[in-house]
Amino acid sequence: MLPSASHLPFNLESFQGKFIPAGHSAAPSDREGRWFLIQNQNIFLLERREGADRIPHGAMPAGFLGKVECIVHFGSYLGVPCWAGSVEPGVEPPKGFVRERLAPGQIELSDDLLSLCGLAQQATYWEETSWHCPRCGEPTVTIKGERGKRCLRCKHDHYPHLHPAVIVLIRDGDRVLLTRKAVWAKGRYGLVAGFVDIGESLEAAARREIREEVGVEVRDLQYVASQYWPFPSQLMIGFVATYATGEVRPDHTEIEDARWFSVRDLPDLPGKHSIARFILDHYAKPEGCGGVRAASDR
Repeated sequence: MLPSASHLPFNLESFQGKFIPAGHSAAPSDREGRWFLIQNQNIFLLERREGADRIPHGAMPAGFLGKVECIVHFGSYLGVPCWAGSVEPGVEPPKGFVRERLAPGQIELSDDLLSLCGLAQQATYWEETSWHCPRCGEPTVTIKGERGKRCLRCKHDHYPHLHPAVIVLIRDGDRVLLTRKAVWAKGRYGLVAGFVDIGESLEAAARREIREEVGVEVRDLQYVASQYWPFPSQLMIGFVATYATGEVRPDHTEIEDARWFSVRDLPDLPGKHSIARFILDHYAKPEGCGGVRAASDR
């Protein structure tokens, strides 16, 4: 039986019923609960606190009054309403708060809290980008009981955009082909990945991205898992494939380097929160080969 990626952060199944997305019920009128205050790719947290206590609870913190837009009730966690809001640019952390980069592996939060932060960011992003109708430019209003928006003029409905992207592990016996982007942490390598173009099947997108980024052809392309990635709104669809032919040639546009690594001696890899690491941990090792070892595990 293939391993499941449902436990990965940001997938709703990972909450195991502890989080209930906002649905057809009205948002609480008192606006009390957990406050996820987002500013671009950052979040404001209470300092000198641990666990869930880092997320402010109750009414909106006084230091943010009048400085938050796009307030959204996006669900409830353990029965407590969850609110997301976009903090105005330039606002500095009020007394008792710190601002931290909202990026997996760079922020110390449990998987549940990290997932809630990601959902909050996606919710505020949607609010910020859906004020006006994409057809005629007039203001929109929320469709009751849904996350969609309706134009007051032309009655056009539109909904949060989800961008599918493929991510592929390429195997050749006891070695795997990994890539590196210049913006990643020093020495870190990951998998070939890219967005699906209009008209493409997922399989065609995977083969095209492999060809464009590293210059090789593959066979036996197989789907293995998926993960929602709310930065801001991607669906990562994971595959494994077997190397067929071609010389590895990184494109040096998106990819800085690409090379083969033994599964017994891997470089620094993406964190455990990501589908890239899930695929490497569960699908890199061929039968009869020793366990996968990453630099971050040594």
